[in-house]
Amino acid sequence: MTSSDKISANNLWKLLLVLGLLTYLIFNIHSSFPSRSSSFPETSESLPTNSTPTDLSHLVFGLLGSEHAWQQRRAYIESWWRPNTTHGLLYLDKPPTAELLPWSAASPRYRVSDDLTKLLRQTDARAPVMIRMVHGIMEVMRDQVDNNVRWVVMGDDDSVFFVDNMVELLARYDHREYYYFGGQSEFIMSNFWFSFNQGFGGAGFILSYPLAKALARDMDNCLRRHAQATSADFITMLCIADLGVNVTPLKGLHQIDLRGDISGFLSSHPKFPLLSLHHLDAVDPFFPKMDRFESTRHLMKAAAADHSRLLQQTICHHRRRNWSFSVSWGYSLHIYERIMPRSHLQNPIETFSPWGGDPDAPPPHYMFNTRLPSNDSCEAPHVFYLRKVSNASTGILTTYTRAAARGLPPCGGGRRRSSADFVSEIRVFSPKTKRKEVIFGLRMHVQLNYIYF
Repeated sequence: MTSSDKISANNLWKLLLVLGLLTYLIFNIHSSFPSRSSSFPETSESLPTNSTPTDLSHLVFGLLGSEHAWQQRRAYIESWWRPNTTHGLLYLDKPPTAELLPWSAASPRYRVSDDLTKLLRQTDARAPVMIRMVHGIMEVMRDQVDNNVRWVVMGDDDSVFFVDNMVELLARYDHREYYYFGGQSEFIMSNFWFSFNQGFGGAGFILSYPLAKALARDMDNCLRRHAQATSADFITMLCIADLGVNVTPLKGLHQIDLRGDISGFLSSHPKFPLLSLHHLDAVDPFFPKMDRFESTRHLMKAAAADHSRLLQQTICHHRRRNWSFSVSWGYSLHIYERIMPRSHLQNPIETFSPWGGDPDAPPPHYMFNTRLPSNDSCEAPHVFYLRKVSNASTGILTTYTRAAARGLPPCGGGRRRSSADFVSEIRVFSPKTKRKEVIFGLRMHVQLNYIYF
């Protein structure tokens, strides 16, 4: 063999060695990730293998509350909590006083949060209350005794959840993988001040069981690492990010970082199932002539009739009268005295104000487009609110009544034919079949309602 042949042979062996090493590395990197679209590894421990559809029994709720505020806030939780059906616990900052006892059977069972004095002293935590709230995730995992859990839902003592929509949404995901679902703040600066990549806890955030278990296992270490952070939701995001997981935003989780009258927001809800509402003490009651708790219960009546349609917006036109209808099912109905584009009516009327900061600061204030209230007869709607919902043999009948006189002349001046002032009540008939929709960015299938006035 000549010297040139030896050199070629050596180069060939080096090439084969490098190719072999690359193949080994590629194989090991690929095998360290799950084969599904999730970008996080499964835990090494055994995962649930039950293939039955997800239902409410597979969800456990962890609610963080204040003993002082519970008397005023319990009505929010009891509006959606189903005793002996919903699973979970309320964690109070201290034992309930005598005025809260005997404990209501309509409320979740309670626990007193762990004493974290030693941990707080060791870490010199800047926000002890926030550390307690994040630690609650570990306490939920420790205290739940049902081995059938697939999803862990964390919320506050004034979080209102729409659990049937939540169950149907979560059933579309593989609970054996790592998922962190959350909602962003409606107020753009809240996301800027804290993080655009976190779930805001009052709206509720949802963890798949394997992720919640991994988070609970690392909880004390994580709280030590991030003891100088001052927001519970931000610390939670940091702890989950340490496990290699990012938030998946859900448009149906609402922190309601808004103030005042949120009817404009609720009347143009995103094309997504309603999952939660929060900060109800900071906004006006949903319905006229009702207090906040009555309004919440009234909305829940519509949810009980058809949770899949609740707040879902349907827009249609009455060509002969030149009217546009915008129906937020189970909540409100607007009549406009001219034909208006759907794209325009899908933007909420800014009946509300920003959560914080300078209200006179230039926009943007919100994470969505809005339209300003108007005194123009052709722009301002006639507003109707849900009065009752009833079941018929072939469908569901919702009845909406006028909130107040609009107090404007007809659109187009003196043409009385265009005026909707004579309408005092509107009935909307919907089929009993659930509203069909695709929630992953695809086109929504609209089922038209029959409207009578």
